[in-house]
Amino acid sequence: MEQRDSDATAPPGLGVGMVGYAFMGAAHSQGWRNVSRVFDLPLRPVLAAIAGRDEHAVRDAARRHGWAAAETDWRALIARDDVQLVDICTPGDSHAEIAIAALEAGKHVLCEKPLANSVAEAEAMALAAEAARARGQVAMVGFNYRRVPALSYARRLIAEGRLGTLRHVRVSYLQDWLVDPDFPLTWRLEREHAGSGALGDLGAHIVDLAQYLAGEPITGVSAQTETFVRERPRLAGAAAGLAAPSGRSAAGAPRGPVTVDDAAVFTGRLASGALASFEASRMAAGRKNQLRLEINGERGSLAFDLERLNELSFHDHREPAATSGFRRILVTEAEHPYLEAWWPPGHTLGYEHTFTHQARDLVVAIGGGTDPSPSFADGLRVQRVLAAVEESARKNAVFTPVEEVPAEVR
Repeated sequence: MEQRDSDATAPPGLGVGMVGYAFMGAAHSQGWRNVSRVFDLPLRPVLAAIAGRDEHAVRDAARRHGWAAAETDWRALIARDDVQLVDICTPGDSHAEIAIAALEAGKHVLCEKPLANSVAEAEAMALAAEAARARGQVAMVGFNYRRVPALSYARRLIAEGRLGTLRHVRVSYLQDWLVDPDFPLTWRLEREHAGSGALGDLGAHIVDLAQYLAGEPITGVSAQTETFVRERPRLAGAAAGLAAPSGRSAAGAPRGPVTVDDAAVFTGRLASGALASFEASRMAAGRKNQLRLEINGERGSLAFDLERLNELSFHDHREPAATSGFRRILVTEAEHPYLEAWWPPGHTLGYEHTFTHQARDLVVAIGGGTDPSPSFADGLRVQRVLAAVEESARKNAVFTPVEEVPAEVR
């Protein structure tokens, strides 16, 4: 029997280097590892190297997640000849430095959200991405919830005019991992590392989703934020994730200040005049990772719940009142976004698949020479909304316009 030469028919390789190996590093690793096994791609992602400061931990992550090499300096990773794309999964305070250095070194870049810790950093990143674009490089920000098939399909329905003119957008994203006042002080609770708290961590997602689904920007906000627990125990080697380290007692541990918000609530207005409301909290007892949204238009409504992420609720307001109402759409058909590559209808997907879809979209853009979405300019647009929320909260909820993104980075 003739043996097929798979190497001769395989697409060219795309060397991926990742900076960071914790929660998001693991999620991104799975996406890169699986994407070419699921989708037909113009390029084949190769897990070339992963970087982190702790040599033992980063080598263990490389072994576990399938990376060929490990580096303890992100600069060394960027300098590698076998890395053509740099994926940034670090705390926000290092995003700008790593992304700009990678772009200037001729690499493509994927950066986790929020794009940066400040508008100034995000603007510098967007300008660097625009300069790199002229050299054939691409840059994308990792708002993975855009890649939930049900939400991608919701965007399609809105763009087709199925809801008509939009009236209301309401979104909430609730978690409870900070309810315990003795949860340790991690980098996510320090402004110098995280930029903001629930606002940047969760609020960035729902701001991006609102603008993505509506197809228009938020032009102004009125906001309040609160830090309910203002000091937390400092535990040496405390977990950086969303769960307290097991077997570790906070009793008697020195406490340090929490310098970010625990929750943010704000209203907004979209460019068309539609009204929007947002809630982001990491103090909502009983809510592990609940993201809910509803969009109302003149012709109908859409609703989504991340805890039922394969479903979309749709109401067509033009149907007779006697039979109208929300109907459940199971988003598992081959005609739905991304589903042509997965399982038969009714066989559902999960959270991790969004990172495979994210990798797919970026590789397709690189291979086709097109602009990926969301771009760094989109990330900057979200950053400007977050900044307006913080400014409004400082002024006791005074309505605060959102600055437009400069034309040179659009």
